[in-house]
Amino acid sequence: MLIAYMAGPLKDSYNRPIRDLRVSLTDRCNFRCFYCLPHGEPPVAPKEQMLSYEEIEYLCAIFVELGIEKIRLTGGEPMMRRDIEQIIFKLSQLKPSGLRDLALTTNGYFLPHRAASLKQAGLDRITISLDSLKRDVFKQMTGVDVLERVMEGIEAAKAAGLQPIKINAVVVRGHNEDEVPDFAAFAREHDLKMRFIEFMPLDSGHEWAREDVVSGREIRRRIEARFPLEPLQVARGSETSARYRFRDGAPGEIGIIAPVTEPFCGACSRIRLTADGQIRTCLFSTVEHSLRDVLRDGASRSEIIDFIKSVVMKKEPRHYINDPGFVAPSRTMSFIGG
Repeated sequence: MLIAYMAGPLKDSYNRPIRDLRVSLTDRCNFRCFYCLPHGEPPVAPKEQMLSYEEIEYLCAIFVELGIEKIRLTGGEPMMRRDIEQIIFKLSQLKPSGLRDLALTTNGYFLPHRAASLKQAGLDRITISLDSLKRDVFKQMTGVDVLERVMEGIEAAKAAGLQPIKINAVVVRGHNEDEVPDFAAFAREHDLKMRFIEFMPLDSGHEWAREDVVSGREIRRRIEARFPLEPLQVARGSETSARYRFRDGAPGEIGIIAPVTEPFCGACSRIRLTADGQIRTCLFSTVEHSLRDVLRDGASRSEIIDFIKSVVMKKEPRHYINDPGFVAPSRTMSFIGG
C-alpha cells in the first residue's frame, strides 16, 4: 500500500528540500571515457524499457508540481536522442509552473550544428565535458579523437546564447592533473565557468582507485600557483561546487567538486531519474525504485506522487565512498546520469 503524504515541496527524512532533478535521456554514448565506459559498448537497455518523451514530460510536470525548480538533462550522451529538441520544448513549458532552470550536460560532439536549435527549443544553459586541452590526452581519456569538434561546440554554444557555459573536467592522477592551471587560463581567456571534478568510483570496469583521485585541495593549489583565487560564496548551500573568482578580476570562474575528499551530502537537494525510469536517491545508491513500472501499471497522478514522496523519504543521509564497506553502484555513470 502506498503511503499518503502531506502536499507541498519534496523533503526527505532529514528535512532536506529536494529541488533539483537530473533526468538521463539515454544510456548510449558516442564517447568511451575510461572513467565511465572503459570496456567499449555498454549493455544498452531495450528500447521498450526506456521512457518516451511523453512519459518524461508527464513525470517532470509532476516533479515540478512537487517543488522541483531545476531540471538537468543528462545521459549517456543526451543529444543521441533524436527527439531531444522536442523534449526540451515540452519541458520548457513547465516554467510558468515553477521550473526556473533547464540545463543540459553533453560531451559537445553534436553542438556545432545543434546548439542553436537547443536554444530555440527553450534550453537555458549548457555544461560541456572537456577532460583535456591536448589532443593526445583527450583521445586517451575519451576514446575518440574529436577535441577540435568539441572546441567548435563550445563556440557554437556561446553563439547560441546558452549562457553561462560550464566546462566539466574530471581530474585523474597520471592523466590530466598537470593541465589544471591551463584549464584555469582557458576559463579566463574564454570567460567560462570551469568545473574540476574529483575522480569517482562510477566506471564500468570498477578499476577506480583512491590513489588516482586528485583532491579538491590539490586542484586549488595547482591553480593558485599561477592564478590566485578568492571565494565567490559566503555559504555553499546545496551547490555541488565550491566556487571561486580570480583575484585579479579576470573573467571566468572556477568551481571544485570534491565528493570524495570533501563530501557535501548534508545539503544535497538532488534526485535522479534514469533513462529507463528508475528513481535514484543518490549518485552512489545501490538500490533503484521503478517509477516507470508504477506509471505503466496505470497509477493515477496522486498515486505517482505518493510513490515519489515515499522514495524521497528513503534518500540516504550521505554516500559511503570513504567507508571500509563501500560498494560501488552496479550501473556506470552512463546509466545513472551525471
